[in-house]
Amino acid sequence: MTQEERIEKGELLPVMEEFYSLQGEGFNTGRAAYFIRIGGCDVGCYFCDVKEAWDASVLAPSSIDDVVKRAMQYPAKSVIVTGGEPLLYNLDTLCKKLKDNSIETILETSGSSKMSGYWDWVCISAKRNIPPLEENLKYANELKMIICEDKDFCFAEEYAEKVNINSCLLYLQPEWSVSEIMMPKIVEYIKQNPKWRISLQSHKYMQIP
Repeated sequence: MTQEERIEKGELLPVMEEFYSLQGEGFNTGRAAYFIRIGGCDVGCYFCDVKEAWDASVLAPSSIDDVVKRAMQYPAKSVIVTGGEPLLYNLDTLCKKLKDNSIETILETSGSSKMSGYWDWVCISAKRNIPPLEENLKYANELKMIICEDKDFCFAEEYAEKVNINSCLLYLQPEWSVSEIMMPKIVEYIKQNPKWRISLQSHKYMQIP
């Protein structure tokens, strides 16, 4: 089987980095987890703080078996798969092997590509340039909207109406470079629209990965 075929099956993935840390954003803030950052992104947000993850072609594909073995070495049996955009790849094999070892699976995605994998928690962060597939919104346990400017509040409300309001938590998160400007606006917005919660990039305040 060729390398390309193994990537297509999800036996190999272009993993940019793996690290053990605390989740800094959204519902799982403060929880220890093993992070798997998969390279490759077709969304390309200008505010992305991991632009080096965009180009998967510069990454040597990693064996899923090796990735799972490394994740198992840490006390927290929880893995967060992020990117880049992880749904560019077939994540079924990765998730099955993690679950075979009783590891919780959490996905961070824009939702712009077809869903794969088996997830205990799905966080979708909708982006303007390539919006989430409508079919993916039903999987969202958490909708995390990045607020860069005032018009983003309307964009956030558009997607709040598309997820399951009974099972999906709603978060507004200030984009880091304009957080001092947008934070007071988000606070006031949530006070007037309490279905939303605030998400902060607390890992940046703590200066951890």
